[in-house]
Amino acid sequence: MSEKRVIKKYANRRLYDATASRHVTLDDLRKLIVSGEQLKVVDDKSGEDVTRATLLQIIAEQEQFATPVLSTELMETVIRFYGNPVQEMLTRYLEQSVGTVLRQQQELQAQMAKALEAPMAPIADLARQNMALLSTMQSSVLSAFGMPKPDEAAKSDSDSSDEKNKP
Repeated sequence: MSEKRVIKKYANRRLYDATASRHVTLDDLRKLIVSGEQLKVVDDKSGEDVTRATLLQIIAEQEQFATPVLSTELMETVIRFYGNPVQEMLTRYLEQSVGTVLRQQQELQAQMAKALEAPMAPIADLARQNMALLSTMQSSVLSAFGMPKPDEAAKSDSDSSDEKNKP
């Protein structure tokens, strides 16, 4: 597991990324998370870990201004589970469900890439075979006329130009 990127949160609510040496916004943090970064947000004065509160702010912003992921009914249901004896079970269930969706998405993407690549594989093999055959035929024709093969001609051209450039 890679190190978590530490973000400092100042009293004025500004966020500072020490790794990039710059102030960042919640949207910048969202983009870091989307790219696979793991973050730890700490209060600059107390050193308290405020990662959860910051992540909730990012989620709230996305739910309010972007296309929502959480329906009203789902949010109401989650709220009902707080303080309920099965709250921990819901947490594990949600984590496992999202993990399963992510794995299925990755598998589907891999299968799609494989399916798109597979029809082209025979064509690519045929093209390689044709290029090899063409190269062999070209070498045979050139040698029949006493001319050097293309790769030998290129080598001799560069050798002769090197000799011309010598003082």
